[in-house]
Formats: sequence, structure tokens, C-alpha cells
Amino acid sequence: MGKYRRLTHVVYKCDYHIVFTPKYRYRILSGEIAAVVEQDIRQVCSWKEVEIDAISVQIDHVHMVVSIPPRLSVSDFMGILKGKTAIRLFKSHPNLKKKPYWGNHFWARGYFVNTVGINEEMIHRYVKYQEEEERKMEHDRSDFTLF
Repeated sequence: MGKYRRLTHVVYKCDYHIVFTPKYRYRILSGEIAAVVEQDIRQVCSWKEVEIDAISVQIDHVHMVVSIPPRLSVSDFMGILKGKTAIRLFKSHPNLKKKPYWGNHFWARGYFVNTVGINEEMIHRYVKYQEEEERKMEHDRSDFTLF
């Protein structure tokens, strides 16, 4: 993400590493649900002109490295992203609204965000490493899953 981006009156490089989780960190983001989440994230990012450099949907969290235009705050972006993805998930999987799940809340309240700068390469390696490690762990583990 070394390149600068342009809008009408600004040249910018606003890159962020963002991590967020389902409520109660349930291990629910696999299979079709993970695919829907990733597709919806990409759709919202396209709609808001947020460029995705890396994305990794793990079984209990999502990592993203994104470039957000300066006219959009990280907080506003995350509110829109989490809201739209939750609505879509509840429409396509109404059983998620029932106990022991969430009611009307799919994502946990907060999120982690870090500006990407000097440590950009380290963050990219970390996101990719997390995905590989999760695959290895899931392959080796015969955990009970919710679906």
C-alpha cells in the first residue's frame, strides 16, 4: 500500500489495520457465513471507496488492512460495515437471531485499529500468518462448531 491516493482536493495515505470479532467471540465465521461476511465487507468497501489491501476472515475474528479516504472516519466506516454485514447475515441466516446467539447484535461492540506506517510489512505478514495458523489449527482440531 505504498502508493498515495487522490481525491478532488487531497492526496492521502490513510492506511489502517482493523480487527473485529463476533459478539462473545463465538467461533462462527466459517463456511457460508465467512463467505457472506467477506463478500459484504468487499461490497461496503467498494460503496464507500475504501480500498482493501488484505483481508482475512478467521473463525472468530476478521483482520483487514484498508485505505480509508479522509472524508470518512474510521469510526463511521466501522459502524456502517458492522451494521450492513449484520443485517445481511440475519436476513440470510435467521437462526442466528435465536438463542444462544445474539438477538439483533452480531458483532462485538468494539474493534482494534492501528495506523499502518513503518510497521506495514510486519502487519501484512501477521495477517497472512494468522490465516495460515488458523487453518493448521482447525485442521488438527476436531472442535465442536456451531454449524
